[in-house]
Amino acid sequence: MTAIYLAPSPARREELARRIRLLVAATIIYNVIEAVVAITAGALASSTALVGFGLDSVIEVSSAAAVAWQFSAREHAVREAREKATLRIIAVSFFALAAYVSVDAVRALTGAGAGEAERSLPGIVLAALSLAVMPFLSAAQRRAGRELGSASAVADSRQTLLCTYLSAVLLAGLVLNATLGWSWADPIAALVIAAIAVKEGRDAWQGKGCCAPSATTAPATGAEADEACDCRPGCACCH
Repeated sequence: MTAIYLAPSPARREELARRIRLLVAATIIYNVIEAVVAITAGALASSTALVGFGLDSVIEVSSAAAVAWQFSAREHAVREAREKATLRIIAVSFFALAAYVSVDAVRALTGAGAGEAERSLPGIVLAALSLAVMPFLSAAQRRAGRELGSASAVADSRQTLLCTYLSAVLLAGLVLNATLGWSWADPIAALVIAAIAVKEGRDAWQGKGCCAPSATTAPATGAEADEACDCRPGCACCH
C-alpha cells in the first residue's frame, strides 16, 4: 500500500514559520524570567540545583535565539540555508547543558559542592509552573516544525521538553529535600537527564529529528516506525 504526502504550500510554510517565531519568542521571554527567578532563589537558599536550573534556562535562551535568527529570514530558501548552523548551535547548547549538569551532580554526590541547601518555596513554585507550561510550548513547536520539515525547530522543541524533565527533577529534589532530607535524589536524576541531553545534542549535530516531507509516493509506515525516527509520514529519513 502506498500513500502520497505533499510538501506544505508556500502560504502554509509562511503560516508555520510565523507560528514558530511566536513560540520561540514566548520561550525566550519565559526562560529569561525563569533564569532570573531560579538563580536568585538558588543563591538565597544555597541551592545548587536551583542555580543549575537557572543556567539551563540561559542555555535554552541561546537555543531559542538561534532558531529565532533562522526564522527571522522571510525567504524560505534563506531559512533552509541557516538550518545547519542553527542545528550546530542547538547541539552545542545540549552538550554544554549535559556537561554542567554532570559536573554539578558529581559535586553534589561527593560533597564537593556548596553547603546544604535550604528549603525554597519560590523554587518549588517555579519548578511546578515550568512543569505545567513547558510541555505545551514544546508540543506546539514540535508539531509546527514537523509539518514544516524543520530539524532545527524540532530540535529546539526537544530542548524545551528537556526543561520539562529538569523541572520534574528539580521539583522532586526540592520537595524531597524539604520533607525527607533526601539530598542525593536530585543529582542521581540529573545524571540521567545529562545522558538524555548528550543523545539529543548528538542527534541535533547530525541533523536528525525531522526532515522535509516528500512530495512523491512513499511506502506507508506504522505509527511506531514514525515515532522511532521522529518523523511524520512521508519524511525521507523514515525510509
